[in-house]
Amino acid sequence: MSDFFADEPGEHEAPPPRREGRRPRPLILTLIVMAVLLIGFSLFAKFYTESLWFSSVGYGHVFSTLIWTKIGLFVIFGLVMALVVGGNLALAYRLRPMFRANSPEQANLDRYREVITPIRTILLIAISAVFALFAGTSAAGQWRSYLLWSHRQSFGTTDPYFHKDIGFYVFTLPWLHWMVDFAITAFVIGLLASVFVHYIYGGIRLQARSGKVSGPAQAQISVVLGLLVLLKGLGYYLGRFDLTSQSGGLVTGMTYSRDHAVLPSRNILVAIAIICALLFFANVVRRTWMLPAVGLALFALSAILLGGLWPALVQKYQVKPDEPDKESSFIANNIKATRTAFGLNDAKVTEYPAASTLTHPQLLADAASLPGIRLLDPNLVSSTFDQLQQVRGYYSVPDVLDVDRYNINGQERDMVVAAREINLNGLPTAQKKWANLHTVYTHGYGIIAAYGNQQDANNKPVLDTNGQPAWAEKNLPPQGVLTDANPPNGYRPQIYFGENSPPYSIVGEPKGAKSVELDVPQGSGSPGESRTNTYHGKDGVAIGSFFHKLLYAVKFGDPNFVLSSRVNSASKVLYYRSPVTRLEKVAPWLTVDSDALPAIVNGKIVWILDGYTTTDRYPLSQKRSLQDMTSDSTAPRSPYATLPTDQINYMRNAVKATVDAYDGTVTLYEWDTKDPILKAWESIFPGVVKAKSDISPELLQHFRYPVDLYKVQRNMLATYHVTDSKTFYEGNDAWQVPEDPSDAQNTQPPYRLSVATTPGAKPVFSLTSVYTPTNKQNLSAFMSVGADAADPSTYGQFQILRLPDTNQVSGPSQIASQFSSDPKIAAAVRNFKQNVGKVVYGNLLTLPVGGGLLYVQPLYTQRSSGAGTYPTLQFVLVSFGNQVGIGSTLSAALTDVLNSAGSTDTGLGTGTGTGTGTGTGTGTGTGTTTGPGLPVAALTLLQEADVKFRAADRALKNGDLNLYAQDINAGRALVNQALSVSTTKAPTTKK
Repeated sequence: MSDFFADEPGEHEAPPPRREGRRPRPLILTLIVMAVLLIGFSLFAKFYTESLWFSSVGYGHVFSTLIWTKIGLFVIFGLVMALVVGGNLALAYRLRPMFRANSPEQANLDRYREVITPIRTILLIAISAVFALFAGTSAAGQWRSYLLWSHRQSFGTTDPYFHKDIGFYVFTLPWLHWMVDFAITAFVIGLLASVFVHYIYGGIRLQARSGKVSGPAQAQISVVLGLLVLLKGLGYYLGRFDLTSQSGGLVTGMTYSRDHAVLPSRNILVAIAIICALLFFANVVRRTWMLPAVGLALFALSAILLGGLWPALVQKYQVKPDEPDKESSFIANNIKATRTAFGLNDAKVTEYPAASTLTHPQLLADAASLPGIRLLDPNLVSSTFDQLQQVRGYYSVPDVLDVDRYNINGQERDMVVAAREINLNGLPTAQKKWANLHTVYTHGYGIIAAYGNQQDANNKPVLDTNGQPAWAEKNLPPQGVLTDANPPNGYRPQIYFGENSPPYSIVGEPKGAKSVELDVPQGSGSPGESRTNTYHGKDGVAIGSFFHKLLYAVKFGDPNFVLSSRVNSASKVLYYRSPVTRLEKVAPWLTVDSDALPAIVNGKIVWILDGYTTTDRYPLSQKRSLQDMTSDSTAPRSPYATLPTDQINYMRNAVKATVDAYDGTVTLYEWDTKDPILKAWESIFPGVVKAKSDISPELLQHFRYPVDLYKVQRNMLATYHVTDSKTFYEGNDAWQVPEDPSDAQNTQPPYRLSVATTPGAKPVFSLTSVYTPTNKQNLSAFMSVGADAADPSTYGQFQILRLPDTNQVSGPSQIASQFSSDPKIAAAVRNFKQNVGKVVYGNLLTLPVGGGLLYVQPLYTQRSSGAGTYPTLQFVLVSFGNQVGIGSTLSAALTDVLNSAGSTDTGLGTGTGTGTGTGTGTGTGTGTTTGPGLPVAALTLLQEADVKFRAADRALKNGDLNLYAQDINAGRALVNQALSVSTTKAPTTKK
């Protein structure tokens, strides 16, 4: 290479004459220097502020590990690329012919040589540096693959074809592939560079009749081509293992044609590549292109015939005529691997009778589940929460609310919850000043919660709310059972870190200075005045120094960091405030669930999130798009989305995480202790993930089964509930997630409910969904998974209730059609439609009751125009079998279904039967009512009275006269209430 930097031997060229040109103007040079400094400082500001942020949240070692890894990869592979390219350039120049025969071709090239030769050193360095820059950047982007390879773990399981540990495919193979691809790229660029130099300096003469390539040039080109062919052979060798995760066939992974045609062809191509490389190496001595050319042509022809044609012929003439039998073992391996990779091995299918009639005793047997039926639709009531509880326009709640559960009066209660966050868009235009936006309106305040089943703290129906939610936590400052559960002063309500927090806020005041951050607006706490607050949390980057002010002025493009007096010596800047963003920043190796839950834990509001480890390299497991699988009516995929690039075939809920809503603290907890990918990342970033045993019991109470994982699993189980390869191939038992009746373009989302899947069992907080047959609308199965992490006996346990093929049960779309066409429902909602309003159907819930499936749907009404409109709950619709019911409460709607079905014992005592009874609902008559019935509200009250009278009977039998008197009085009071609301009567069906 040293010759490249020296003058050509024997050549003494006179220095070119100096040309007097115009000197660059000082102004131009100054502008160039300033532009370079500004760009450099901008890049420095971005880098340094990232470092400051990571240090502020206590994860500085994560940033340093990432940076040094990327720098190391950039430098190492950039140098390798520079050496390969520069080495080939220098070697080609050194091997140039000393004497060149005169020819028109060489005469034309002389002028190029005259230009290149004086600056050849600069060109070599510049060309090598440019390619080194691109190579280093590409290598830095491979930090995940490198770190996983360098900290690889064992899965403890091997694949059935190559008998290698799963860890080889997940951790090692991707990095080896990239290394081979990088080497091929480097040598291709080096080859092209050397060919160019040989041509310029006469080593290659295209117009010569003989000796077109000089001996030294031929030797160099032969060696590089030999190395390239060897690398291609190595690629074919590694490609053998890729067959275990290759898509595009009947199933992902190995198939008959891949095993019997593609795999042998790649073995043969490896051998041909080695032979072809040896021929190129021999060309260094023999110096004839005949044998290498023949070898290369054979290699290319073999790649076409063996790699493409042979597998196609095997597939067409061997597999297709007998595909079920040929592919049977491969399908079986795919089913086994897929169920393991997605955590579906424990998902068992149970036959369910799907009864079409419901009697009162059956309803009573499953009565424990009924309080867990959520009537408040978290997808619809956002505007209700917003209008009734936002207090000021600069507060808001998310578009889709969350479902959590709290222990109230000794009972687990499902609640629809939302964080009251700051919303700068709600400020009047005149108030949108910089000081207000970034120093005054800095945080939200408190949790809003309502009981999901529309019953009060004592679990009694709430009938007088005019369709508004039954609030569990409301107002500002917050009031309710959640505040009362955190004595003496309630929980800390400030929300500085939330899903809708401003991009950045400047907080903090010097000691003794007046607070400027709005905490509670005027009229909320002390009448007539607002309450202010100063942030004292742990997170935030100090910006008291001029240097830090300048850095953040550049980062956010806002000179007020430097100019405003609101930025003082005690100031901090808060940014990256979304819980999902914060978790993604401190753990960039996680796929974070889209649903962050605000919960009150130990007197603080924390956001609870789930993090996943995924890969597309799990052998034989089926690949599918993560975005497609998690898309539904609550999170629809864009119709303009490109082809899926997010294919996965392995997923684990590896981490549970929390983000403190006040001080931004991010805490990660190990959840799946057996996940090898998590173990690898824990060894890369030690101390980032805390042990599972560090999770407090109070926090564990709010951990839920993650919704995105459930969506993925239900998508896979739609096909992979079938474990027989023959049935799987035939596809006659394939299911699908049904369309959402309210949004036919998207699938129905899963619902969080407390349900019991077997009669008389204790309700379990669950994620639920249903299936229909492929391209059909009737119901195939009901599926739920235990979602309460505090209950290890049910958490993560799948219950799939398969309906009999001989008994057709209506699916969600069919039930929605029944509701919309039922005369009783139409009559009930007609008045609202006629009074400039609209009817909104809520989430259509499905749950097993009485040996069948009960559909429940809340029905809301809303003014169709005007400011401040929001949906209010008016009715509950119920369907069981072929019967449809409607009522103002769930109990009333169930009573309507029982009456419509002709039940001989409704337990309500409203019939005129011939039998004897007590008049308290315990009569044994046949119930042949022909007169008009009672309003649904009255029927509900009578049903509650019936419960009290039955309790009184039991107390009397036990000799407890005090309890007997209390229950009798309570029952009579309920009867009197029923009489007071029975001024109008709804028609009943004859029985």
